[in-house]
Amino acid sequence: MDLIDLRSDTVTRPTPGMRRAMAEAEVGDDVYGEDPTVNRLQDTVAALLGQEAALFVPTGTMANQIAMGAQLSPGDEVVCDQGCHAVNYEGGALAALWGAQIRGLPGRRGLLDPAQVEEAIRPANDHHPRSRLVEIENTHNRGGGTVYPIETVAAIAKVAHRRGLRLHLDGARLWNACAKSGLAPSAYAAHADSVSVCLSKGLGAPAGSLVAGDRSLVADARRLRKRLGGGMRQAGVLAAAGLYALENHRERLAEDHENARRLAAALAELPALQVEVDAVETNLVFAEVRREGWDAARAAAALREHGVLAGEADSRRLRFVTHLDVPAAAITAAIDRIAAALRS
Repeated sequence: MDLIDLRSDTVTRPTPGMRRAMAEAEVGDDVYGEDPTVNRLQDTVAALLGQEAALFVPTGTMANQIAMGAQLSPGDEVVCDQGCHAVNYEGGALAALWGAQIRGLPGRRGLLDPAQVEEAIRPANDHHPRSRLVEIENTHNRGGGTVYPIETVAAIAKVAHRRGLRLHLDGARLWNACAKSGLAPSAYAAHADSVSVCLSKGLGAPAGSLVAGDRSLVADARRLRKRLGGGMRQAGVLAAAGLYALENHRERLAEDHENARRLAAALAELPALQVEVDAVETNLVFAEVRREGWDAARAAAALREHGVLAGEADSRRLRFVTHLDVPAAAITAAIDRIAAALRS
């Protein structure tokens, strides 16, 4: 029995067309700035985001960290949702690399309110850390793939800039936010001083993220990329996959969203799970395990035995992520297998 892997949209594999693009990529040494395919990818993403420049990096964590590191000094404070990726899934990098501390706020399904941000910004006082940066995540992973309303992004940016702070947009799944909202990536990015986007989640590339902003910020990010060992040589092989993904896989993200809604509706019918179907906006589905004596680990193990892989969001909740490698027919099979696993 083939496994249906719904742990993450990072498990996608390059499609045949993407592999051909990688094999045929024109390459050079990107540390010297001489890889034409990397340069084309950077120019393409900068244009999509309406920014002056962009920088190709190996991972989303590096993209977030060098974007924020270029705007922080030791002792500065970052205002963000307490469940954001940069706080929970990046190895404590904000503290370890940049000496910054976090002012984590309880967002609504991961989304901050402008008044909440205003209240959290410290007054100028030698006793306080300096509030320097606001960070938002769109879509928000732990919030359930929630999409920031553009009006909220604009209002948060207005608060931050009026108070002398900068705004970083963690757009690892910004492509999903755009597929849901119908807005262009540049509409969200227009309000941010730095933006990170990922190619290896819903778009299906094997690796790679980008940092975008003005030329000065990207130059600083390039220096920090080198410091962290992120300078790659003939990286056009990977950049070609990213270009192929941008050109061929963005429109199909709506299919993942539809598959997620169908999955959520079916899981909500199972007595062993509780799913807030209306909260499923994009390609993430969270399900609380309600079966007596079971926790998320036991439920995930039962699903694996029936050929479905799910993530453990926490001790009580499973996370299912729809993606390029799980078409509608596989969702139907997954629903049947999950039902059988939770009955056994």
